[in-house]
Amino acid sequence: MSKLWGGRFTKQTNKLVEEYTASIHFDKALAEEDIQGSLAHVSMLGKCGIVPVEDVDRIKEGLLQVLDKIRSGELEYSVSDEDIHMNIEKNLIEAIGPVGGKLHTGRSRNDQVATDMHLYLRKRVVEFVELLKRVQEALITQAQAHTATIVPGYTHLQRAQPILFAHHLMAYVSMFGRDIERLQDSYKRINVLPLGAGALAGTTFPIDRHYVAEQLHFDAVYENSLDAVSDRDFILEFLSNGSAIMMHLSRLSEELVLWSSTEFRFVELDDAFCTGSSIMPQKKNPDVAELVRGKTGRVYGNLFGLLTVLKSLPLAYNKDMQEDKEGMFDTVATLQGALQLFAPMIATMKVNTGRMREAVNQDFSNATDIADFLVGKGLPFRQAHEVIGKTVLYCIQNQKYLLDLTLEEFQQFSTLFDDSIYQVLQPETVVDARNVYGGTATPQVKAAIARAEAKLAETSEWLAKMESIGLE
Repeated sequence: MSKLWGGRFTKQTNKLVEEYTASIHFDKALAEEDIQGSLAHVSMLGKCGIVPVEDVDRIKEGLLQVLDKIRSGELEYSVSDEDIHMNIEKNLIEAIGPVGGKLHTGRSRNDQVATDMHLYLRKRVVEFVELLKRVQEALITQAQAHTATIVPGYTHLQRAQPILFAHHLMAYVSMFGRDIERLQDSYKRINVLPLGAGALAGTTFPIDRHYVAEQLHFDAVYENSLDAVSDRDFILEFLSNGSAIMMHLSRLSEELVLWSSTEFRFVELDDAFCTGSSIMPQKKNPDVAELVRGKTGRVYGNLFGLLTVLKSLPLAYNKDMQEDKEGMFDTVATLQGALQLFAPMIATMKVNTGRMREAVNQDFSNATDIADFLVGKGLPFRQAHEVIGKTVLYCIQNQKYLLDLTLEEFQQFSTLFDDSIYQVLQPETVVDARNVYGGTATPQVKAAIARAEAKLAETSEWLAKMESIGLE
């Protein structure tokens, strides 16, 4: 069969050109979305009297036959038919005859592919909100179990101040919460219909774009036909949001790698999420966390790749824009893999509370509280800072920790010290002294968990709304 666009040409396409320019190898991932868009489009053609109703019915029947072949894996894709749109149209015409050629009335592949990608990303955004919610749930469950577990808090990867382990975990709940909000906000810009823009200038047929939008549950249509076919901002925004999600996963992955090391021994990851060594039988490697950390780079690359493709393109459509898909599909697959693994990995993680307590007792992370104690006694903070610095130096030189010092040793540095300093230095006292909104004190962390659970309920409501319009 000749090319569907071959009327103007006098030569067959060079086979190397066919291979180089074809996108069917990857855009077949849009097959179901292409059928979905075509069903709405042909319904509109019938409603507007552009295509006879009997032909519309035959085309719909044929599209559903093609969809069955797609879902069963029976559809054979051809490089000579270039892309998913022409592969489906060719199969449609083979199934129902020349009437299938009426499907493309009033549209171009330019607005068709843009519509497919809007439909595709719309579903992925909902999926990733659900997956992020599961990660949050796993983190919150662990946090609830460790509202009394104290761990060193770090700055510069040096022990800084003791905090609740639950407080540390809840920081990631907040990060993933922002990721969810960004995805939900991006949905507004994804859920805009480009179909009806034609190749770039619209169409001479009396189509009804708003009817198609209604059929496909789009909230709006593009205002400008040039913008409709050339806009890839919605993909850039998805890639940017995906990069932020991977960055957050990578930060948590780095901590899991550190925490599960012999040097830390704060946590143990379940065997199901680790691998061994081919030569060292004692090894238990946190490969999932490491690979998530590593795959973050490819998601960043996909974002910068598309930014570079688009940076100097004149309006409207250019073949360069075929490069918008592979990075998008790769980012989707990378996020799916990482998020699907992370929730159960966190849920099954064992926390070594004894080792955490040992670490807290063997550092100087309570030093700030001694300074605050002296300030409460009337000493200016800068002088208190100096006093505690000298006290810590004394401890280091004498291989002691602050709680090991006698009152006489404390009073070498300031006569303001009294017996109450020992209660001030207890890790529980240090933690609960930070009783400010967002702080690490036990009441504040429990309140933060309650707020996070309320946000989870809001996310669930949003997901239920998406499911009600068939976007689960």
